[in-house]
Amino acid sequence: MSQAPVITIDGPSGTGKGTIARKLADFLGWHFLDSGALYRIVAVGAQEKEILLNDIKGLRRFSEAMKVAFSQDFEDSISLNGKEISSQVRLEETAEKASLVAAIPEIRSALLKKQLIFRQNPGLVADGRDMGTVVFPDAELKFYLTASPEERAQRRYKQLINKGVNVNLRALLKDIASRDERDTNRKVSPLRPADDAVVIDTTSLTIEQVLNRVLAEVKTTFPVTT
Repeated sequence: MSQAPVITIDGPSGTGKGTIARKLADFLGWHFLDSGALYRIVAVGAQEKEILLNDIKGLRRFSEAMKVAFSQDFEDSISLNGKEISSQVRLEETAEKASLVAAIPEIRSALLKKQLIFRQNPGLVADGRDMGTVVFPDAELKFYLTASPEERAQRRYKQLINKGVNVNLRALLKDIASRDERDTNRKVSPLRPADDAVVIDTTSLTIEQVLNRVLAEVKTTFPVTT
């Protein structure tokens, strides 16, 4: 029996990849994987369990044992071991800790097994940083979204302000640059486009324009899509 088809959408934060991945999964009627959320969940769980980020054995045990549940749209509700943690998962400080957790090979190995389970019929749209290079290297179609750090910081700034969060734009830009440096230079699964990925710079594009470009590629690869 052949495996379910996969479309991967990789790239740094603030490029619109999460929004595009959700819209594409909805359009196709496929499953959706937000792999970055898994690392954020580990970061939240570690804090609640008072596991230090340098306690690799403790983090691995937690990662392997944790039970995660997502709402159907994958964003409104995230629960960890039966407890709702959505608001904690989306915090900037959680994203920063998640980037540190993601650099630990033992944690990436533990979460890899959980990510592979999402590959189910009729198909999967996977959003992350190494979906097309490591987790699903045999994906039928791969995308890599990028944008300038300044534009990504502006997008995140507007997003947080609209949520009533008091945030500093300069600090956001500094955090993004630091995270990019760590993600692209880590020894295991560094952030980079797959050799066969379609690269799209979203700096000056709207979400609708990016989605249209993605859909054009998808319809070429999956002609039955309407």
